[in-house]
Amino acid sequence: MRGRTTALANTRIYLNFVGAVFLALTSFAVRANAQLDQRSEAELASPVGPLRPGVTGNQIFDRLLAHNAIRIAALADYTALRTYRVVDVNGRVHAEEVGRMEYRAPDQKTFMVTSEKGSTLIRRLALNPLIASEIETTAGRQHRDSTISPANYDLDPVGEQQVGSYNCFVVRAIPKRRDKYLFEGKIWIDVEDYGVVRIEGHPAKKLSFWIDRADFVRQYQKIDNFWLPQRDVTFVQVRLYGRKALTIDHQDYSVNSSVGIEELGGGTGRLVGRH
Repeated sequence: MRGRTTALANTRIYLNFVGAVFLALTSFAVRANAQLDQRSEAELASPVGPLRPGVTGNQIFDRLLAHNAIRIAALADYTALRTYRVVDVNGRVHAEEVGRMEYRAPDQKTFMVTSEKGSTLIRRLALNPLIASEIETTAGRQHRDSTISPANYDLDPVGEQQVGSYNCFVVRAIPKRRDKYLFEGKIWIDVEDYGVVRIEGHPAKKLSFWIDRADFVRQYQKIDNFWLPQRDVTFVQVRLYGRKALTIDHQDYSVNSSVGIEELGGGTGRLVGRH
């Protein structure tokens, strides 16, 4: 399906370019911002609790896909303010690109730069290709099946946890093959409407000789019944140059739907398990 713009597809787009972005950054001695780790951990407000009885990974997967299909069908367009940054441990910006990303169903994205600062080389070799690749993937010009789907992953429920104001199923995402465009890690899924609230993990296959490890966290926000990206943080351990950090903030959304989600949502139901 083309034009995937909800949580699952946004995750695919993001993971596709982690390797390319940080390969370009190997020439720069940029230290990771330790405060980003603290912010990410603070978003998890409580420990993981027990899973309600009778809930299985297949059940969660079925409802996740059903609700995601409803949101894809209902989304007409959106615009959002995007801020891409490479920063050091003190928060000093080494490179920044700011602009508005516009999406129109089913497969069109455009990005208009409004400001930029810092290293021209980092922006040219890393940030600009990252933005261009997202636009090409949305338009179907890149063909990699890396969606969160039963063809690519098994989901193993481990419990339930509060993330901000959302009660979530916590599942382990287990890739079915070693592929740098897939990831292994955890997914937090809202128990009410099966939106992806948070994902964290690392690529299922080493990205390159130069990249020892890549770890990412993506946080989502709910806007008008759609789950859309809020913040991405990626840390990469690069041989000879140490740890690098990239952040992407998604703000100031304006969202339009072609039909109300409630009109499409019959039969997807809340999963309560067997008691």
